[in-house]
Amino acid sequence: MSASGVTAAALAARLSAAGLSPRVEESMQFTTVEAEVPDTLSADSWREVLDAVADADRFGLVATSLDGRTLWAVVSKSVPTTGDVGGPGYQQ
Repeated sequence: MSASGVTAAALAARLSAAGLSPRVEESMQFTTVEAEVPDTLSADSWREVLDAVADADRFGLVATSLDGRTLWAVVSKSVPTTGDVGGPGYQQ
């Protein structure tokens, strides 16, 4: 598992402990964790949630009248320091 995957898995575990049901998705550049946030989440649980997402590179909350509230967090994957940084044909 990549370093971002490990961080995202730990973040998801902490969100689960706070009473949420997180989903983890991997892409080429980052790992995303999302969870629906119920209206009934306690203040203590909110503190746990905010403490957990502080380990992410970016996070936010999307709130709509149709879908409720979705918390998201993104953990970036490492950028290569040598080799195929610029893509094929860009190497020197």
